[in-house]
Amino acid sequence: MTVEPEELGQSGEELAALLKAVRKRSGLAGARVAARCNMSQSKVSRIENGKVRPSLVDVEQLLRACDAPPTLVTQVMTLARLANTEWQGARGMRRKGLDKKQLELAGLEASSAEFRFFLLSMITGLLSTPEYIRASLAHVPGDHAKTIARKLERQQVLYDRSKRFTFILTEQAVRWPLVGPDALAVQIDHLASLTHLPNVRLGVIPITVPTGPAPLNTFTIYDDRMATVELSSGVMVFRDPRDVIGHLQEFSHLEERAVFGEDARAFFRGCAAALR
Repeated sequence: MTVEPEELGQSGEELAALLKAVRKRSGLAGARVAARCNMSQSKVSRIENGKVRPSLVDVEQLLRACDAPPTLVTQVMTLARLANTEWQGARGMRRKGLDKKQLELAGLEASSAEFRFFLLSMITGLLSTPEYIRASLAHVPGDHAKTIARKLERQQVLYDRSKRFTFILTEQAVRWPLVGPDALAVQIDHLASLTHLPNVRLGVIPITVPTGPAPLNTFTIYDDRMATVELSSGVMVFRDPRDVIGHLQEFSHLEERAVFGEDARAFFRGCAAALR
């Protein structure tokens, strides 16, 4: 099935109404369906009223409990997949204001405890110097003073010892010449300094290390509940547990190939020295 990106994440209400219709078609009360699914009755009610976004596993359980026919199962599962995947287009984010996106990210960081970042081609804002941040926005028309300020404000979350961060950068991301040699050397020094934070693991995969299947995108995992994947044209947001688990597995594979601690600092020193 072909799906327009704008359709992603916009079918939650339709999914809730369809699940409710499926249950009524089966002739079962909500309490009976809940018992068959080993769910609470209140959860079934919240799902049917659109107050809770069900995972694909939840939806499968509800459909089985209601003995839904195969054609209906296909229709509902398609909607469930759309409801659990969201598209945030780059043009739409720019129209709203990139500073608003920073507020959204700050909210995610406030409500999460463990973060995993895989950085394929550039350094993320949480790890960036002001000059690197300015250069990353240079291709976007407009005044970015608020966006830059909010990106820098967000960096304070790295010093919250109640949160844990793991960053994996490719060598390409470290060396990408977004700024001039002197500024890039300062940026790399900054990466090295952040490796000393007790709640931050910052590693790099040297280009000489085989990684197996090539990683295709930058992605971030928030706890074990959500993964975001960055594309040049926007961001995809995955909330279904199976999608999140897939990204966790990919991250673990990459983490095994990265160097951390003193090995990472030695790598960064070498990169910075080559630029000076």
